Amino acid sequence: MRKRLLLILSILLSFTLLAAACGDDDDTTTEDPADTPADDAPVDDGDMPVDDAVSVGLVFDIGGEGDQSFNDSAAAGLARAEAELGVTISKVSPNDDGSNRAELLQLQADSNDIVIAVGFLFADDATEVSGANPDTNFGVIDDAMLDFDNGGVPRSDNAAGLTFAEEQGSFLVGAAAASLSETGTIGFIGGVCCFGLIEKFEAGYIAGAKAVNADIEIISEYVTEFPNFDGFNDPAAGRETALAIYEAGADIVYHAAGGTGAGVFAAAKEHSEASGSKVWGIGVDSDQYNTVGEEVQEYVLTSMLKRVDSAVFEIVSAQVDGSFASGNTVYDLSVDGVGYSTSGDFLPADLIASLEDFKAQIIAGEIVVPTDPTEA
Repeated sequence: MRKRLLLILSILLSFTLLAAACGDDDDTTTEDPADTPADDAPVDDGDMPVDDAVSVGLVFDIGGEGDQSFNDSAAAGLARAEAELGVTISKVSPNDDGSNRAELLQLQADSNDIVIAVGFLFADDATEVSGANPDTNFGVIDDAMLDFDNGGVPRSDNAAGLTFAEEQGSFLVGAAAASLSETGTIGFIGGVCCFGLIEKFEAGYIAGAKAVNADIEIISEYVTEFPNFDGFNDPAAGRETALAIYEAGADIVYHAAGGTGAGVFAAAKEHSEASGSKVWGIGVDSDQYNTVGEEVQEYVLTSMLKRVDSAVFEIVSAQVDGSFASGNTVYDLSVDGVGYSTSGDFLPADLIASLEDFKAQIIAGEIVVPTDPTEA
């Protein structure tokens, strides 16, 4: 039986070899299976780059990642770009005094397609470094990157500004504060005075509060004055300043002070427990209900959202799709570039409806929010 089976197999093999020999004489090339791409493998036509992923370098502002506010919002936008756009990323933080900003910008430019600087203090250095690196694009948060002395032209052809209408978002949280205050007194803490940025937060907050209650009392304090930027990274000072404002009668305090703001929520908890009367803090930039410790979450009434995360994601998207352009992009209420949070469900539904009405009026131009506190 075994011999018959071997004989049959031998005959079949002979026919197979004969058929192959009788094939087209011109078709004599055979392929190594190892050289044949799988059906789902990309075909390299000689023009495909080995690694075409866009690389993004981000340089944080003073305080760095972990500030629960401005820098963390930028980090969130970068993380989203990495996850959704497939870019490669790198992140660095400056010295405490920011003296190595230019060095870090150049370091990131050496190895990235686009460099994003978090904060207006990078503007001059970014102008210089972008000029020295014309093949790398740059984005600067909080500076328009325009040369206003020469008609508002871009400072560099490869540098874009990303700015925000902070006064508009602050108007809404100011209206919320005045609506919910039981003492008729509210507070504002700015990180650093007076260089034109944090005053926009204060001006909008005052205007929004007065739109609800013309007689509202507002206590404003700043932690440091320009050019001392320590006021953005001093939670202890934030706590002391907030405690003083609560003790002066305020029951809601809004901060625009970066990492210093952590002290505001600590003060709200401390004062509430000591006095028996609930007081609140209002966060800034990020939804701080989601970034603070659980022990102080119940004191975060709302946060003024400054969507640095969206700005970072969108400029990286522009780099990826080839639409990057110099000049300034403004993020305001009309594009949800600023706004307010509702985490914790502390804002009543009727108040949210009122805030949305204010928002619509601002977008329509019926309310023009001031940027100078003296005009609020």
